[in-house]
Amino acid sequence: MNRREFLRTAGGAAGGTAAVSAGTSPAAAAEGGGGGGGEPDLGGYLDGANNYEGSVTDATGQDEVTVEVGAGSTGLAFGPAAVHVDNGATVVWEWTGRGGNHNVVSEDDVFNSGPAAPSGPFEYTFEEDGIYPYFCAPHKASGMLGVVVVGTDYPTVSTGGNAGPSDLPGSAKTLGVATMFVMFATLGMAYFFMKYGGDYGDFED
Repeated sequence: MNRREFLRTAGGAAGGTAAVSAGTSPAAAAEGGGGGGGEPDLGGYLDGANNYEGSVTDATGQDEVTVEVGAGSTGLAFGPAAVHVDNGATVVWEWTGRGGNHNVVSEDDVFNSGPAAPSGPFEYTFEEDGIYPYFCAPHKASGMLGVVVVGTDYPTVSTGGNAGPSDLPGSAKTLGVATMFVMFATLGMAYFFMKYGGDYGDFED
């Protein structure tokens, strides 16, 4: 093998490794989510919310779903706090009479039951997939928060809270290190051939 053949081969190997690394990273990231179903990322919106135990109640398959307004022992919660419904389903918020006057207000103004009142009900039919965080205006600071997850085409991104930077998958890190190693090795050998030139016995065909 002469100098030019070596440089061509080494360059192709480095490029191939880089391509594998670039091609693997998005695939590995896709395995961790990114929409189209899976566990929804509520973005920390319900952290500290009353009556929330860290999971979303599955109410898919139902045309109408009831959420209590004034749930829990203090009446300052929604029950369930997080619910997953189908696109086209109607959510009916029913007042329990506990906890004083309440209302239902979405963070993005998609729905609003009006001024806080001692009784309801209030209903809304969801016609677009997504994640809909909402609250009771008089008791928002007290943790009266809720979320409706609709359909399957919802983002797994923050809807509230402070999301930290996402970590790279381990496989992407490993391939990145391997790519850097091959690149440095190739540069080192290229420097050797350019500095000393010529063919050597160990590299002859």
